[in-house]
Amino acid sequence: MRARAPRRLMGASIVPDGDGRRLRLDIRLDRGVAISVGAGVVLALTGAFGTDAVPLWLRLAYWVPLILAGAVWGHLSSRLVERVIDPDERPWLTVLLVSAATAGPVTGLVWLVTGLVFGGAIYPLSWLAYFIGPVLIITLTLSALSVFLDRPPPVQTHAGAGGTAPARFLERLPPRLRGATLFAVQAEDHYLRLHTDRGSDLILMRLSDAVAELEGLEGARTHRSWWVARDAVRDVSRGDGRAVLTLEGGVTAPVSRRYARSLREAGWY
Repeated sequence: MRARAPRRLMGASIVPDGDGRRLRLDIRLDRGVAISVGAGVVLALTGAFGTDAVPLWLRLAYWVPLILAGAVWGHLSSRLVERVIDPDERPWLTVLLVSAATAGPVTGLVWLVTGLVFGGAIYPLSWLAYFIGPVLIITLTLSALSVFLDRPPPVQTHAGAGGTAPARFLERLPPRLRGATLFAVQAEDHYLRLHTDRGSDLILMRLSDAVAELEGLEGARTHRSWWVARDAVRDVSRGDGRAVLTLEGGVTAPVSRRYARSLREAGWY
């Protein structure tokens, strides 16, 4: 049975973890909000871009909501960009594209809000160009922080010694897959697709949480969206500068350059 879709809140998802006992906020937007609030406070305290002439409370009321609005738009932009660009493969291109997609709408918002807050009226349209530079500086900085902080490190899981308890993650397999051999775990938005020798199914969970519970099975993260069991690999092919693993049952799993070196050193291929 397909898991129920998560509820939406401010572009994030309040989602139960795999056993439904806790609620989790989309960690990417959660981190982005924290960074944005911090950046807004710093900009207010320093009176950045000529705002030092007004009281601190007004600077806070101006900067923090603006940066938060930009963060939400940037989060949505990053989700679209990552459909065509792998941030692990091309992080700086991702930063540039997300910044470009964010800067235009945010520049318009800043122009509008700044005129109303500091001028008491909407500024002339010709003044819009003066806001492009400051907005780009802030957008590039926050986009870079978001992309590089969100890059998961290479992680390998290992089979336990004889007699040890099986990997906790196996308890999360849906009833029809209980006892199946797990080949791979693939992230699909907030869901995980479980590839096994009995077919595949979806559960609601973050991949980072799943990898922590996969300790006890020999495998590794091969891509920001994939964990693969080592025994499931049947072939390795290379093309366009990257490797692709063919697994038992014909499923193919990508290998990002970020993870390729650790896999080669571990003797995967």
